[in-house]
Amino acid sequence: MTLHLRQICLVARELEPVIDDLTEILGINRCYVDPGVGKFGLENTLMPVGRNFLEVVAPTQDGTAGGRYLDRRGGDGGYMVITQADSRESQVKIRQNAIDNKVRVAYESERDDWHLCQLHPGDLKAAFFEIESDAHNDFEGYWHPVGGLGWEDKVRQDVTFDFTGVELQGSDPLELGELWAKIAGLDLEHRGDHFAMQFNNATVRFVEATDGRGPGLSGLDISVADREQLLANAQARGALVSEDQVDIGGVHWYLKDC
Repeated sequence: MTLHLRQICLVARELEPVIDDLTEILGINRCYVDPGVGKFGLENTLMPVGRNFLEVVAPTQDGTAGGRYLDRRGGDGGYMVITQADSRESQVKIRQNAIDNKVRVAYESERDDWHLCQLHPGDLKAAFFEIESDAHNDFEGYWHPVGGLGWEDKVRQDVTFDFTGVELQGSDPLELGELWAKIAGLDLEHRGDHFAMQFNNATVRFVEATDGRGPGLSGLDISVADREQLLANAQARGALVSEDQVDIGGVHWYLKDC
């Protein structure tokens, strides 16, 4: 069973300020607005990061799941880990793993040959976990709902190159990691000071929550093609933390060399 990290979703009180920070600091472009999120009381924008996507959603009305998540974590932050399975069979297996471990299916949809399943962030003790499958299951980036490959002309990799890792935090990193690994059907490894499982293209690591914000998607690793430019962009917008980290949208972005 193989899973590919195809998209990270952040949630924000206000959409545009976060999108502006992300595009200006990371040197990436907007590529798509999905009207489908409106039924959840949200608005969104997607941006390609390498061959994958970064999405930001924001509530447009009261009483949304996104709004409750913002309240629970005290502000903007990571929201969803969205993956592509290598087959429909793998997606079905992961769904069953979730049920067997008392994790609820929060939402699922079938649109022609495109299937998606979202697992409940409360039961997962950190974030939504979404698994998708379609007729292609193309890890190179034939992504719905953006329209297959219609987003490719928006890709920029001269500053930020790609995602390489996701950081999930909780009160008990081992327990958190074991739960996610059981559901994903992947091995959990002890790597120095943290536990981790490996997607096709990215590492998911589990760390202790020490920032007072509780469980959540706390950080992302990105490979950078022009660290100097990214750091200058971050400093200009008040997001610079160190030579190896910028903070945008309530998320720690850890910079890795290509």
